[in-house]
Amino acid sequence: MALPLAPPGWSRWLVPPAALSVHLSIGQAYAWSVFKPPLEAALGLSGTQSALPFQLGIVMLGLSAAFGGTLVERRGPRWAMAVALCCFSSGFLLAALGAWTEQYWLIVFGYGFVGGIGLGIGYISPVSTLIKWFPDRPGMATGIAIMGFGGGALIASPWSAQMLESFGADSGGIAMAFLVHGVTYAVFMSLGVLLVRVPRPSAAPVTGTPAEQATATTGPQVSANSAVRTPQFWCLWIVLCMNVTAGIGILEKAAPMITDFFADTSTPVSASAAAGFVALLSAANMAGRIGWSSTSDLIGRKNVYRLYLGAGALMYLLIASFGDSSKPLFICCALVILSFYGGGFATIPAYLKDLFGTYQVGAIHGRLLTAWSTAGVLGPLIVNWVADSQKDAGKSGSSLYGLSLGIMIGLLLVGFVANELIRPVHQRHHVPAQRKASDDDLAAKSA
Repeated sequence: MALPLAPPGWSRWLVPPAALSVHLSIGQAYAWSVFKPPLEAALGLSGTQSALPFQLGIVMLGLSAAFGGTLVERRGPRWAMAVALCCFSSGFLLAALGAWTEQYWLIVFGYGFVGGIGLGIGYISPVSTLIKWFPDRPGMATGIAIMGFGGGALIASPWSAQMLESFGADSGGIAMAFLVHGVTYAVFMSLGVLLVRVPRPSAAPVTGTPAEQATATTGPQVSANSAVRTPQFWCLWIVLCMNVTAGIGILEKAAPMITDFFADTSTPVSASAAAGFVALLSAANMAGRIGWSSTSDLIGRKNVYRLYLGAGALMYLLIASFGDSSKPLFICCALVILSFYGGGFATIPAYLKDLFGTYQVGAIHGRLLTAWSTAGVLGPLIVNWVADSQKDAGKSGSSLYGLSLGIMIGLLLVGFVANELIRPVHQRHHVPAQRKASDDDLAAKSA
């Protein structure tokens, strides 16, 4: 598939909607919990078993992004979005077949493995293209798209719940819901495939100050293979992993956590209020992706990660110390933490661009997302394992989470130190200008 080069006069503002059409679709992954109770009832699964498709999907997201990143960079966003469409939609169709035949392994394979590949390829598909279109505001540009991944659950959650109510919560109803998801997302994601364009390699940056244009074209340019051999890459890997671990730990356990924190008070939290709290966290996650990433264009990437990690540790400390005595404090701190969680995802591509340039930033981003796979297992494991062990020890309420909150504070401080250690990439890792120009010429000829 040839690179879809933009014709003269093409508006760069058509590219973010193309990215959003993909990210809003694959963001359904955050709404998987809607299917957990009916699957457990219909197929006799435990809570751990019903979480397998989501966990495998997050693992495959990181792995497919890492292994497919270079291919995405070479073949372009249209090819990547088309692959994501096929895998993500096919995953739902396989899951529908698995639910209909009551073969749970097929749901895990379809949604988790096949759909997870679509998650990874789709997630990184627009990143380098957006950065090249918006060299003056890379944080804002990637934030717009990645905001869609956080906001996808706000659409998918009520939509999925309504379908289960209409079709029924038995295996047949679940199969119909999966089928409708697969077909609908295929149509919606095709809009991105048709709309996306890349700037011509020989064209100057479309906007920005002279200094920003010079940085975009003559700044450090590092290949993906060289990037993974730099300490900067691994410091950023630690930064992302620690930030995501802290955020996803509270996101995955949000409803039972707020219920436990106030179970022994005179005003316990109802199930509906806990569900509303989860929706608020999703909104904070989405808002943080565009808000904090845009802020990073103004104050710099290192400074905004100092905020994510340092202030995030403070929020956890406040929850651990005073969270069970004040619902507004607990909720506000949790919302700030989730906004930092979303902001960290949206800001990382721009941070990579600052350090490694635009040459193969999509492929580098794909490799970095293995930190997400690690955190997707680590965060829920810490919170759930500690809570279970404390419960076995006879503790209850907020005491179930004191140790895990302390661990999260420690992890955020580790990330803070790693962020402080980041320095500009040494010149020996830079790609020679002649090689980059040759690659650009090949890309133009293949279009």
